[in-house]
Amino acid sequence: MSVNTIALNRQMRHFDDHASVWLFGYGSIIFKADFPYLERRPAHIRGWARRFWQGSHDHRGTPEAPGRVVTLIAQEGAVCAGMAYLITPEVFAHLDHREKNGYLRLATPMFFEDGQQTEGLIYIAAEDNQAFVGPASESDIARQIAHAVGPSGRNSEYLLKLAQALRDLEVDDDHVFAIERHLLQLDPQAAMLSSARRA
Repeated sequence: MSVNTIALNRQMRHFDDHASVWLFGYGSIIFKADFPYLERRPAHIRGWARRFWQGSHDHRGTPEAPGRVVTLIAQEGAVCAGMAYLITPEVFAHLDHREKNGYLRLATPMFFEDGQQTEGLIYIAAEDNQAFVGPASESDIARQIAHAVGPSGRNSEYLLKLAQALRDLEVDDDHVFAIERHLLQLDPQAAMLSSARRA
């Protein structure tokens, strides 16, 4: 079920008095930064694992046939690597709309490759949001992704772009890469696109 979180996110005032804020991207924000930013740096957060457990009814699927996109699940000892963007609070309105299907703003410690640490902003779709679809085997997730299409395009494109973006960052993500392997076996067209992208 689709759920709109824009109004809830507008109530978060934590960063409103900041001239700039570091935004942590762990999914499509890594490869699709459709917003202005001042700086971009690889970063990671701790205690969170990336999982394809959130339904996508508005971007990579429809209400009748939702796709799957990533969210973060609390996991002790986990490290989630991604890309951080230094943004101004004016960008929040765009991000709130982009992430409106169940994602809420959260402040969290963020770590850079040079050892620096800062408080950053992330969007997380928690387990209690109505669009959360939860765990499934990686082969079942791949099957759902293979058939899902939404206003932003094929769900398989999202998965393949995320997997490639993680490789570009030299990040090893067993969950994402296992789903990618299953998808490439299911969808020959996706396999050809993936091969062409790596060539």
